[in-house]
Amino acid sequence: MSTHNDHKEPALVTPSLLRDWPLPAPGDSKYSRGAVLVIGGARATPGAALLAGTAALRAGAGKISLAVAESVAVQVGVAFPECGALGLPETDDGSLTGKGLDRISSYLDGSDAVLIGPGLDDLDLAETMLRALLEREEQSGDPDGDGGPAVVLDAYALGALTKLEDHIGPWRGRLILTPNPTEAGILLGRDVDTLEGAIVEIAQRFDAVVSCQGYIAGPSTPDADTAGLWKITTGYGGLGTSGSGDVLAGAITGLRARGTSDAQAACWGTHLHAAAADRLASKLGPLGFLARELSDQLPALMLELNT
Repeated sequence: MSTHNDHKEPALVTPSLLRDWPLPAPGDSKYSRGAVLVIGGARATPGAALLAGTAALRAGAGKISLAVAESVAVQVGVAFPECGALGLPETDDGSLTGKGLDRISSYLDGSDAVLIGPGLDDLDLAETMLRALLEREEQSGDPDGDGGPAVVLDAYALGALTKLEDHIGPWRGRLILTPNPTEAGILLGRDVDTLEGAIVEIAQRFDAVVSCQGYIAGPSTPDADTAGLWKITTGYGGLGTSGSGDVLAGAITGLRARGTSDAQAACWGTHLHAAAADRLASKLGPLGFLARELSDQLPALMLELNT
């Protein structure tokens, strides 16, 4: 099917569209479903990395590693026994410093998708982290980044991205951004007039796929005049709950690690996240369900859509 939208009106992400855009086959082992690395989880906010990592596994990724502040790495590993828990250097206040990436070098090289941001809590140090990751790639001999993992940025990593716009060459073409409307404004450096137009502009500016509050946009391609643009058709107000964005970013990252395209991961992940909220709202009520409960709904929803 054609997944590119050549009109100004977004394509509606419906169950029918997704069934015609099936996810990759699961393969015969966890190694065939991709490895995810989440970098985040300051001492005060390790739960954000846990939520994202859980969502990545629920979305079908094969392996998950969480690189978090070293003072909470053991606790994260106990709370989430399915993950590899890696400790990174932190400040006295428990924020990741952006240093010590040699500790996770093999995980960076071996991942199919890397999610940066959930639980980072210092904007300047997030910038230090991104800068160090980009310099590492430049020094690897692959300046265009063609052979590296997909890079998903969320939360404070998005705020730091604007300060590094001239240096993101290694990531261009394999970035997925998951801003909320406030973060979309930060990425553009101005107030957002219309969300739809803003995310198309962000996608073009950073050569990225962008998912923001039910809209997904991809950068234009040489054979098309306009960017791909999609709109989610489901979702509940209860998604506005603490940790919900971490689950969304994790689900998209997990799907991307399985071998989808960036746009497919964003469309599927955003739909699944919203549909999970619908399902919980019908069971529990429109408010009061927890972000961690969204992930539990993902496997059954994928089964229904992918058969």
